[in-house]
Amino acid sequence: MLTALAAALAVPATAKEPEPFGDDGASTAVQAAEESLPATADTEGSASLTMSADVVSQYVWRGLELGDASVQPLLGVSWRGLSVGAFGSVGFVNTSDAKEIDIFASYTLGGFSLGVTDYWMDDPVSQYFRYKAHATGHVFEASVAYDFGPLSLSWQTNFAGADGVNGSGHRAYSSYAEVAAPFSWVTCDWQATLGAVPWATDYYGAPRFTVTNISLRATKAIRITEHFSLPLFVQLTANPEARKAYFVAGLTIDAFQ
Repeated sequence: MLTALAAALAVPATAKEPEPFGDDGASTAVQAAEESLPATADTEGSASLTMSADVVSQYVWRGLELGDASVQPLLGVSWRGLSVGAFGSVGFVNTSDAKEIDIFASYTLGGFSLGVTDYWMDDPVSQYFRYKAHATGHVFEASVAYDFGPLSLSWQTNFAGADGVNGSGHRAYSSYAEVAAPFSWVTCDWQATLGAVPWATDYYGAPRFTVTNISLRATKAIRITEHFSLPLFVQLTANPEARKAYFVAGLTIDAFQ
């Protein structure tokens, strides 16, 4: 399952941080998705709708390469701190890239948020409506996060589905922890991210505690007309465990901009 995808709300789903692109270069999948939902948080008691699509030069998630250039749609609704939605990804350069559908829900109160995500990849043997234990292609992840403003902390753990195994061959309850620091500099929105896998799991390709994601992203809205702009981001990501680095660019098209 494409090195295990996840995203949900690794980070509070309350603000559209510089992105709809998560912690690493191409939408950190659900995480990015959930983060963008409250982007139109509006009048008290009313719901907000998010409908957008990202075009990314490479799909990188939590320091892991999941595919080549991709289109990543997002549809979600947010109401009184509750957000539900769907995120997808499909490659348009390498057609052998797995197609992804993620369904997520999260609740945010102040800086604190809880989330659950169902990740699914369309590989040759995976059927979407197969949920049988030990046969499903779905991965279910729970997340908790707190946004302190200048710093956010998050933790995600797979609790069911096609999780990875540890060195002993047992379910790993694969987890990922992240700290992110957003800031503004020279007319751009920036975010520095450090992410790690706390214990061994083949889901993330981690033989032990390991740092998988060191990223720096810059985002700037390119004004096209008086009422329309196109957010552009570039991001440099390093994965020390895999000894790989990625330089990714992406654009977001937002229907409700």
